[in-house]
Amino acid sequence: MRLDVLRTHAPLLTILAIAVLPFFIGLQSSTIWDANEAYYAETPREMIESGDYINPSFNYQPRFNKPVLSYWTVAASYHLFGVSERSERLPIAASAIVLIATAYALGCAAWSREAGLLAALALATTPRFLMFSRRIIIDMGITMFMGLTLLCFVLAEVRPAHRRRYLLLMYVAAGFGVLTKGPVALVLPVLAILIALAVERRLTDLVKMMIPAGVVIVSLIVLPWYVALYQQHGWVYIREFFIDENLMRYAEPVGAARRGVLFYFPVLLTDLFPWSLLLPVALGSAWTVFAEVGSATVAGRNRVQRILLSWIAAIVLFFTFSRTKEDLYIFPAVAAEAALIGVVLARAFQGEGPRGVVRWSLILAGALVGLIGIGLFGLAVSGTQYQLAGTRAVALMAVAGGAQVLMAAWRRRWRAGVLGLASALAAMSWVFVLVTLPDFERYKPVAPLVDIIKQRAAPRARIGYYRFAMPSMAFYLRRPVFESFDPDSVRSVFASGEAYCLMTAEDYEAVKDLLGPTYVIARRPLFDVRVRSLVEGRALPDILVVSNRP
Repeated sequence: MRLDVLRTHAPLLTILAIAVLPFFIGLQSSTIWDANEAYYAETPREMIESGDYINPSFNYQPRFNKPVLSYWTVAASYHLFGVSERSERLPIAASAIVLIATAYALGCAAWSREAGLLAALALATTPRFLMFSRRIIIDMGITMFMGLTLLCFVLAEVRPAHRRRYLLLMYVAAGFGVLTKGPVALVLPVLAILIALAVERRLTDLVKMMIPAGVVIVSLIVLPWYVALYQQHGWVYIREFFIDENLMRYAEPVGAARRGVLFYFPVLLTDLFPWSLLLPVALGSAWTVFAEVGSATVAGRNRVQRILLSWIAAIVLFFTFSRTKEDLYIFPAVAAEAALIGVVLARAFQGEGPRGVVRWSLILAGALVGLIGIGLFGLAVSGTQYQLAGTRAVALMAVAGGAQVLMAAWRRRWRAGVLGLASALAAMSWVFVLVTLPDFERYKPVAPLVDIIKQRAAPRARIGYYRFAMPSMAFYLRRPVFESFDPDSVRSVFASGEAYCLMTAEDYEAVKDLLGPTYVIARRPLFDVRVRSLVEGRALPDILVVSNRP
């Protein structure tokens, strides 16, 4: 980046640098609690232990419900830096940084370098994005590869002299995406590209997409593992993955209760909150360029905005018609969303676009951030048991940032408002990773309770959990754990010999008479973040270690 560009965009670059650093800070300051993170922390460790990198396992049982690339990535990190929470989270953080860079490149292609910096800043300062970057490797990984697939297609469109190179790289990214989460990494980009070409009446350009070369590239990346899997197990696990984990999840509701066609609209507004409050105007502004199809601008910035809009539409519409809906399914749209938000902000800075709507969107964002800060501060000073270090500081930053953007937007000082909000969010990220997350450890009971069990349990003792799933036990114990979800099964465990079981105090009261003589050898509080618990001021539930040995 040239020196004059650095000077011109120094405030944006400075805040962006400050916002990016927390993605790599304190990665080992919090233990693993979330089930998704537990799976992707433990499976690579078992791979290293067994020397088998073809057959994923969790808790020493086969686990083929996802492809293997995420496991290999974490295993590589373990080999380089040792088995630890930090090593497990490094690939997730790296994926997040690549996504921020992708949003920057998309914003640049869609409008200007300033739009790219604003897109990157919006993504880097989104609280939910920061939290995801520390615990959900598969979703961050697939979002990264799909973002790179989108970027390569965009660059192939706007840089025709290097079209072949970018198309080949697009197929590489798509292949790694398929090896990360499955065929969705190929289906969604194909759908988005078809929509974009159809809108511009250019479907005949499909013959220029180097599809035969793409098939070869994707096959070379994806097929070796599946061939090895077939040689060992036949079609059983391959069929289960493609049919049960993909087609059946799309055709039938799995897990969560059935969700309606409007489920993803609030998700769109939360993925990039508070910047997502600009998303409706950003989408509306991008939609207007569809009227210019066929004009001289079709090969320029408007074409990129049409592609970004087609990308978001393809992802949201595809999963809207899925019978199984999860909020993370549309997460791969975030880079495109951030780029369009960057465009609408950059245009406002330059006195262009729907500035009135942008102004009121920023005012709403400032008001909501400020109200959230007031609510957090009230919770912090209320003396309630739901206390975390740093809450007051985060609350005051939210109030200050919200007030600043509200007043600046009211005065039409776009740049000051955006930079003020971004600065407040970046400062909140630092407090969150350095102060709040370490304090939250006292509400994450698995690791300390496992340490107590390790000091007492014999090598042949059975250890596990009842009703309240705690898969991270396998990672911290380094041995198999039992999973029990009904009274008869937990009773048989306690009848078989020495046993240690984690369960809630409420569940223990319900089954203790079935287990024979038992002892509560340790207990830890569990943070309950349900709104009802906060409103009613309920006591924190306890997780117990129950054993048949004193």
